[in-house]
Amino acid sequence: MTPADGSLSDHERWMRLALEMADEAAAHGEVPVGAILVAEGREIGRGFNRPITTHDASAHAEIVALREAGTAVGNYRLTGTTLYVTVEPCLMCAGALVHARIKTLVFGVREPKAGAVISQDRLQGKLNHRFEVIEGVLEEDCRERLQTFFAERRGQTWETSL
Repeated sequence: MTPADGSLSDHERWMRLALEMADEAAAHGEVPVGAILVAEGREIGRGFNRPITTHDASAHAEIVALREAGTAVGNYRLTGTTLYVTVEPCLMCAGALVHARIKTLVFGVREPKAGAVISQDRLQGKLNHRFEVIEGVLEEDCRERLQTFFAERRGQTWETSL
């Protein structure tokens, strides 16, 4: 199924950029999660996980991308935008997506223990704003980044280490 906001090839193109951000996170010793925020076919924000290096629990890839985009457009309301993130957002990040009023969330792989969009809390439908969700874009590439990271750090796979 091709969503109204872009073709599958567009989603894959943006997700590849999010994967580059995830690689940047891993290079800094952070969990490899990357995010790209897109408005009208152009990037307006990007981020990778930074909680360890910034000593900031809220410095998840999604939040970093939202902050950058808000500064770029001069508004925290980012209506009509699409967020590409390599992993299903946690409760904090899903809440931020609601407050930012994004239109569409595209993510690569579910987060079985802390995912708040589909896997666990299912924030959608509980608050005053809903966004379209497209999952599984470049899923294997996204999963591989996480599995490799945790295997190298803890000798475990992603599913057993979170």
